[in-house]
Amino acid sequence: MRILIVEDHIDLAREIAKTAIRAGLVADLAGSLDEARESIQTSNYALALIDRRLPDGDGMSLVQDLRLAQRGLRIMLLTALGATSDKIDGLNAGADDYLTKPFDPDELTARIRACLRRPAGESAPAIVLANLSFAPDAKELRVDGRPVVLHKRELMLLESLLQRAGRVTLRETLAEEVFGKSDEMNWHTLVALASQLRARLKEVGAKVEIHTARGIGYFVAKSKA
Repeated sequence: MRILIVEDHIDLAREIAKTAIRAGLVADLAGSLDEARESIQTSNYALALIDRRLPDGDGMSLVQDLRLAQRGLRIMLLTALGATSDKIDGLNAGADDYLTKPFDPDELTARIRACLRRPAGESAPAIVLANLSFAPDAKELRVDGRPVVLHKRELMLLESLLQRAGRVTLRETLAEEVFGKSDEMNWHTLVALASQLRARLKEVGAKVEIHTARGIGYFVAKSKA
């Protein structure tokens, strides 16, 4: 499940992302209103965590934009503006939750999980590429309409690539999204996982290919054959 973190302080954004990854989520970062609006057009999210004080405006102004762009998206405001009136304004603007800084990582994890348990309206649409279909919410992969079972990290790698189909995903991004903060991760591990996923997709007849951008990352696209 993918979430969007809209926070201009990069160190804090990375710490929030690490908390989300430990909870089994995939996290994208945006540092401004414009970056958040661009991200919402290219990826599907279950939850957006938004700071209010952003370089180009109040993050609260994003709430309605994101709701219109993706129906069923949950939204949590994360901000140092902790007055009761600020919280009321945020919730009245359409946010599902409001957490003030500084916050405890365990509380953030609990609130994220609580938000994700709430009804989200429509499910995120399936990602379709050639004869492959992936449902992000259900984590269900189908090839020619038949369900396909992958190992957990194979599926996580495939989801990361499909979310950016046709575009290169940096290997650093893949490492963070698939392995999180893991001592067992090294570049050889990522290469081996990509090789395993290629073989599995070929085995089940998926008409997609995982390409290597040498020294940069990977991308997935329709097979040419």
